[in-house]
Amino acid sequence: MKISLDWLSDYIKIDKSAEQVAEILSDLGFPCEGIERTGKEHPGAHVVIDVEVTSNRGDCLGYIGVARELAAATGEKLIIPEVELDELDKDVAELAGVQIDEPDLCGRYTARVIEGVKVGPSPDWLRKRLEAIGMRSVSNVVDATNYAMMETGQPPHAFDYDKVAQGKIIVRKALAGERIVSIDGTQCDLDLEMLVITDPGGPVAVAGIMGGLDTEVNERTTRILLEDAHFDPVCVRTTSRKLGLPSEAAFRFERTVDIEKVDWASKRTVQLMIQVGGGKVAKGVVDVYPKKPEQKTVTLRLSRLAKLLGIEVPAEQCVKILSALAFEPKLKDGLITCMVPSWRSDVYREVDLIEEVARVHGFSKVPTERKIRIEVVPADPRQKLAESIRTYLNACGFYETINVAFVDNSVAELFLGAGAKRHLAVRDEMRKSANLLRQTLIGSLLGVLKTNANARNLPCRIYEIADTFVPAESQEGGLPIQKTKLALVSDGDFRDLRGVIEGLVSSLARDAQVGWVPADLPWAQTGAEILLNSRPFGTVGIISKAVEQKLDFKDISPCAAELEFEQFMALTGGAVKVKPIPRFPAIQRDLSIIVDEAIRWADIIQVIKSKAPSELEDIQFVGIYQGKGIPSDRKSVTLSLRFRDEDGTLTHEAVDLFEADIVQSLAGAVAAELRTV
Repeated sequence: MKISLDWLSDYIKIDKSAEQVAEILSDLGFPCEGIERTGKEHPGAHVVIDVEVTSNRGDCLGYIGVARELAAATGEKLIIPEVELDELDKDVAELAGVQIDEPDLCGRYTARVIEGVKVGPSPDWLRKRLEAIGMRSVSNVVDATNYAMMETGQPPHAFDYDKVAQGKIIVRKALAGERIVSIDGTQCDLDLEMLVITDPGGPVAVAGIMGGLDTEVNERTTRILLEDAHFDPVCVRTTSRKLGLPSEAAFRFERTVDIEKVDWASKRTVQLMIQVGGGKVAKGVVDVYPKKPEQKTVTLRLSRLAKLLGIEVPAEQCVKILSALAFEPKLKDGLITCMVPSWRSDVYREVDLIEEVARVHGFSKVPTERKIRIEVVPADPRQKLAESIRTYLNACGFYETINVAFVDNSVAELFLGAGAKRHLAVRDEMRKSANLLRQTLIGSLLGVLKTNANARNLPCRIYEIADTFVPAESQEGGLPIQKTKLALVSDGDFRDLRGVIEGLVSSLARDAQVGWVPADLPWAQTGAEILLNSRPFGTVGIISKAVEQKLDFKDISPCAAELEFEQFMALTGGAVKVKPIPRFPAIQRDLSIIVDEAIRWADIIQVIKSKAPSELEDIQFVGIYQGKGIPSDRKSVTLSLRFRDEDGTLTHEAVDLFEADIVQSLAGAVAAELRTV
């Protein structure tokens, strides 16, 4: 923002050089980007400081806001212009009306009507001040609105009253197919999410951005309908970007204007307009204010301030600084209670007040040390475990992802089973969308998989280690149940994912037993509960058709698993058992058996282990076949058996007997038939 020292002197007495003013503003958090001197005959009128205003300080996009900051830092008095209006006997309610259809996007709208205006060139003082900061002079009426915007930080807009049908203003979203030509000649194709200002005939302005050409003030205008309003920052920013239509007004609305000072800013604009263009204003104001916000109260602990800054700032000094910034501080028992002024939308926490004290008191007074001490500590067991898991999964072709802890409602509902607790959510003003804390990591991972699938980056195997949040058991609130989970998602075969999980567990504890129990999962067409040493460990499944359709998976059928990280912790820390390399060879036999469709792999494993000799070392699943030669209600399961004797070399004759006993047991327990063809 460019600041003319001559103009700034209207609001605060300045007895310092431009360099000194720039240094003070820089210390306050508004770094100077340059100082311009464009004349020598009147140096003060031609000295302009260009400062950077951060996006959270919309209150300093006007001269009064900048002067307020300087007043707090220097102790000088802030001078606010006095506003007095000579009003007509005619009431504004007879001339204008305002209707807000979108109160969430337009928090307040005021309208005033000025009659008898004479549009013409601006006086020299007005024109020179605007030109000094890079604004082009248009006419006295338009220049007055720009002057008021730069002074107050509140963008007004002047309509030609006689071109606004019935003097009626309607604030609503655009209709399909609506268009408007803006003042700069841009044809704007509006969409259903854009907020517009209309009269009964159609759009007359794009809210918070730019007025329309049809209602523009020109040399024939004699009556003005003046708008001062408050528009939603996100809506203004989104619309401005979509239309490619930046403006000084949009720049300020995007950074939040002071909703409480809208009416005062409107009066000040009228005063300036009448001063340079003549006329009189109708009595009163049309002020539609649907949702007046409550003033925020924030407290500051002096003990916390000292701990964060590392210095002691006297309580009296803190109160003085906060008073100068209009926080109305009250000190009691080491606690300062502040009423946040309406123009400071960026202050809502204790640390924000601490920052206010620190920047005015002076960051240079916070001591620094020449040496930085960094204490190196070894990784704790939890970190070591996480690193071991990452190493194993990376070796299996999985890539780690890091996602935000929030999901939107449409994704959350896909994984919410019947009777499950609702999701915890943050307030809408903090996150307009995707504001639900995750109860599962799978939804976020599927979103990552979808992105990779769209980019044809397949095959894709991903995982995440992060916290999930489930509401507390008590209906009266309380802290959520926070658990760390490991989630895996793959576009590959379900059996591969199962092998990865079993291998991961085995890499951490070779004797750990992993079980798989069929389970109905809200997000899976086929699912199972995973047991670790007979204790619930997690869930796994193939993504359901409903989830695939919602996330638009067309050519892949993903599978996913989510495991309890704390269960992994329980596996570590025990003594490591090692076995010598076998001295004698093993004999491996493959069996293909025909069983009923309903028979599970777990049933087959249980029968084999119940009758297996001690020489049976391992059982591996090979595959399933259903087709020619197999009855429709049955299936062929192929498995591999590995036999080994630790005390000597097995003979094939001995293995034949072992195999025959196993086949006989399967025939009796699950009605299995040996498939010979």
